[in-house]
Amino acid sequence: MVPPLITLEEHFFSSAVGNSLDDKYIEQFKAIAGLEAQLRDLGDLRLADMAKGKVSLQVISHGPGTMTVTQCREANDQLAAAVQKNRERFAGFAVLPMSVPDACGPELERTVTQHGFVGALIDCHVNGHYYDGPDYLPFWRTAEKLNVPIYIHPSWPSEDMAPRYQGNFTAGAARSLGASGWGWHNEVALHTLRLYASGLFDTCPRLKIILGHFGEMIPYMLDRIAKLAVRWGNQQRKWRQVYDENIWITTSGVWSLDPMRCILANTRVERILYSVDYPFERNENGLGWMEELERSGLVGERELEMIAHGNAEALLGVRAPR
Repeated sequence: MVPPLITLEEHFFSSAVGNSLDDKYIEQFKAIAGLEAQLRDLGDLRLADMAKGKVSLQVISHGPGTMTVTQCREANDQLAAAVQKNRERFAGFAVLPMSVPDACGPELERTVTQHGFVGALIDCHVNGHYYDGPDYLPFWRTAEKLNVPIYIHPSWPSEDMAPRYQGNFTAGAARSLGASGWGWHNEVALHTLRLYASGLFDTCPRLKIILGHFGEMIPYMLDRIAKLAVRWGNQQRKWRQVYDENIWITTSGVWSLDPMRCILANTRVERILYSVDYPFERNENGLGWMEELERSGLVGERELEMIAHGNAEALLGVRAPR
């Protein structure tokens, strides 16, 4: 029997953004029936969908897309109210105004200390701008001080990135290649390696980073990264140490055992977290994958418990209702 499940890459749309992000999600709205209603719900519909996948606790975060300081604050307050109504079933990741670096740390601290949020989920870039510069250091220091993880989530290509995903194929194919079909995962991996190359993990050695989609390609290149990263500067903490001590990865939206075989060979099981990517993925699909993992013999009962909920409980300080 599959243990209690905690998921932590699970999204909503706030009333603060209205329809301003709809054009970004046009392909998903076409492909996934009922998606918009699921994104805007923080109550009965979400709970019913959780039941279909036997999800005990869902850590909810805002869908990707650049938001203002005011929009982020309003969205976080809306999520906090929903969490308060269903504290046994919901927890929250903050959305942060990453286009305004000085505002990120204060909003993270407000949501953690006032709302009890367990971290933040952020876009992997803002208009092509990454977060490895000194303007974002106060934000990273705040996350380390609060002892909460930052989930780096994919986002759409900026205008200067978009041409690399365009070619002799349809506009829909270009949008997919730049997003969930490839580019999203590549950009998160690149951003994470940029953070390492910048020396951030020496400056903030207790920083906690979560990467979705089975580590956004990094586990499959792990040894090569470790070999070549020695050329990237004079980091005191080498890449493999940072991977082992500062990075967690989730299973979100990848329903195959093949990647798991690789990950279990080079990643500490304590760093692997179950997630779904609701509502872009169905909770039922995740449950089916967990049942397949249980039958596969790749993990034992204790390891399955850790992946299903134990690791999330240890990282986030939450507890799945039994």
